[in-house]
Amino acid sequence: MKHRLENMSENNKKVVFQGKMIEILREVVSSNGKEIILENGRRAPGVRLIIETPDKEFLITKEERHKIGWDYRLPGGKVFDSLVEYNDFLALNKGKEGLLEEAKKAAIKEGTEEVGIEPLEMELLHISKCGGSFEWDLYYFVVKKYKEVGQHLEEHEKIEVMKVSREELKELVFSNKMNEDRSVAVLLKYLNK
Repeated sequence: MKHRLENMSENNKKVVFQGKMIEILREVVSSNGKEIILENGRRAPGVRLIIETPDKEFLITKEERHKIGWDYRLPGGKVFDSLVEYNDFLALNKGKEGLLEEAKKAAIKEGTEEVGIEPLEMELLHISKCGGSFEWDLYYFVVKKYKEVGQHLEEHEKIEVMKVSREELKELVFSNKMNEDRSVAVLLKYLNK
């Protein structure tokens, strides 16, 4: 028997927890004439950068992360500094195009701060969805042209920029030295195309 879920109304969504970056929403839906309660998590979106150098190598970061230690990563960060800012943006109904523009701005900001480059040409490669019951999109941009401007790290950040070859990057991925599995998956697709 097929089960069909229908939203009762937008008013049935209720925030039951909200922190600085994550919230939990509870929603009443109808399934075959019965009301059921669903819970979903939401976090403001983030950006990640795949930066190719003119000599076909890649700029990545080695970053000290709380509870992980040193981690090799694609540079990136948040599109919005708080969940409140994200929810305010959503309330303006600017749609996917508006969100993409905000993600581009964040990509430029993160490239400048973490890596010390100002992206001049970049293109959206992929939007990674976290899952069905947790919304946390990551926007992946490929940067092939940039100018060097010097890192501008926040006070608490410990980030080293590394230039690696395609083979070295694959080795980092396959040796489990990159801990963000979503980025590993997107990166492997990019490297193998």
